[in-house]
Amino acid sequence: MRFYPYIKLLHILLAIMAVGFNASYGIWLARSAKEPEHQSHVLRTIKLLDDRFANPAYGFLFITGLLMVVISPISISTFWISTSIGLWLVLGFLAFFGYSPTLRRQIALLDSGQSGSAEFERLARRGQIVGGILGLIVLLILYLMVVKPTP
Repeated sequence: MRFYPYIKLLHILLAIMAVGFNASYGIWLARSAKEPEHQSHVLRTIKLLDDRFANPAYGFLFITGLLMVVISPISISTFWISTSIGLWLVLGFLAFFGYSPTLRRQIALLDSGQSGSAEFERLARRGQIVGGILGLIVLLILYLMVVKPTP
């Protein structure tokens, strides 16, 4: 238990980083919608932030969360922990198979000069929808971690 507060601090810092970067994507995208000449830069920056910072932070969140469960008397079967783990797995699946490929395809279309195409617009809407769903899942996990409800 001696290391628990330090692991918890790291866990919280990782959550701030992951959620903070993800929350900024909407701002980046809204600004680029008003300035289409910057779309490529914006999408590439979002991809960089996602690949290098947010996604690794989510991975380390999982590890530090499990570490805290292992060294504390709290069981992994506790409702708010097991539900959060399940939601984290759904989050990872949707991000890996939904959001990331959409973002990659948008960048590829921009590179081929198809930024105004119907396909690009469809992908932009898909990214907004998937991004919104991911945001809701993250908020639900945060709620569970902070409130720690028991059914």
